[in-house]
Amino acid sequence: MHQDTDFPLSEVPNNHRKGMLSMAVILLGFTFYTATMWAGGSIGTAFSFDQLLLIIVVGNLILGIYAAALGWIAYKTGLNTVLLGRYCFGEKGSRLADFVLGFTQIGWYAWGVATIAIVLTTLLNLDKSWQLPLMILFGFGFCISAFIGYRAIDILSKISVPLMLIFIAISFYRGLVDVGGLVALFGIEPTSGMTMSAAVTVVIGTFISGATQATNWSRFAKSGRVAVIATLIAFFLGNGLMVFIGAYGALIYQHADIVDVLVAQGFLFLAIAMLFTNLWTTQDNTIYNFAAAGCNLLRSDKRRTITLVGAAIGTVLAVLGMYNYLIPFLVLLGTFIPPIGAVIMTSYWFVYRGELPKLASVTLPNYHWVGLAAYVIGSTCAYLSPWMPPLVGIIATSVSYIVLAQVFALRTKATQVGVM
Repeated sequence: MHQDTDFPLSEVPNNHRKGMLSMAVILLGFTFYTATMWAGGSIGTAFSFDQLLLIIVVGNLILGIYAAALGWIAYKTGLNTVLLGRYCFGEKGSRLADFVLGFTQIGWYAWGVATIAIVLTTLLNLDKSWQLPLMILFGFGFCISAFIGYRAIDILSKISVPLMLIFIAISFYRGLVDVGGLVALFGIEPTSGMTMSAAVTVVIGTFISGATQATNWSRFAKSGRVAVIATLIAFFLGNGLMVFIGAYGALIYQHADIVDVLVAQGFLFLAIAMLFTNLWTTQDNTIYNFAAAGCNLLRSDKRRTITLVGAAIGTVLAVLGMYNYLIPFLVLLGTFIPPIGAVIMTSYWFVYRGELPKLASVTLPNYHWVGLAAYVIGSTCAYLSPWMPPLVGIIATSVSYIVLAQVFALRTKATQVGVM
């Protein structure tokens, strides 16, 4: 029987590990995303340009450190987030993470499918009746590279990422000319209001879901250095660039999406090319993430079948119009994702001391109640927090996990002494 070389239910062996270039372009392709630019646009008009740069650096640095910490664990263990979840949530308890992460990814996939159909019909002045067949076409077309696996996504990213950087550079230069230079850019006054805390939260929230699942790629890293640096390149620099470009476009052209900005600048062909490369390189990663969560949820190694099923669900959701009201819910759901990563990191370093036994050689409980309770506490704190919910969720989860683990260990020890 042919083994899936993407190892959906086991550790990635050393002979399938990848180097810096492969890792960096795949993760950059993942973080180069239209929705991130929209988030950048929402903060772009609320601050002066120097304040904006500070917010982007701080927000993406927090995001990058979080993603890199998970990336290092993934490299060390060869496991992705949903497989790591078995150690800290339990065999059955880990399905909580599968559901939350899988549902979020399929929601984003539906949004991307709807977006390309709607934007393409607008750019090409096509009748709206074209949107349905285009959604079906791209709903299944975008999953081809994910269906094949890491190898195809790697090739696509190596072509698309350099092209996108070229398009961004052209647009940035044209924008600088149109606004009248750097002095004029720094002189633009804010036209809307937002607190610094809310803005940093928006920046972190843009890709915290993706950062939690970037382990699907970083577990293929050849070394810890590759895993950490490639992840920081993608989530600090790459995601930061997307937020910046969105804010930049909103400041100068009142458009956050670079596709709209390129059209406004008179580059229709580049706009269409950017639309395809930008969405495809994220969509294939997104549906791949869904398949990884689905494999763990169903305890199945049929990754390709689950990929197709996910693409079908995402397409149906897009056709049903969830594009119109799903985004606010997904942003809210993003509050509940960082605590998953926090439980995994705290469990790895505090309980297992950086040494996990092989998945096939260990018997895990069905439910790890300390991990599940810490997740609930952290998520509740994040949901109720008026200040940087993602960061509050991570800290509250880690602290409560450590406290509960200590209490649980003390109670177990006391019981054992009592029996003796």
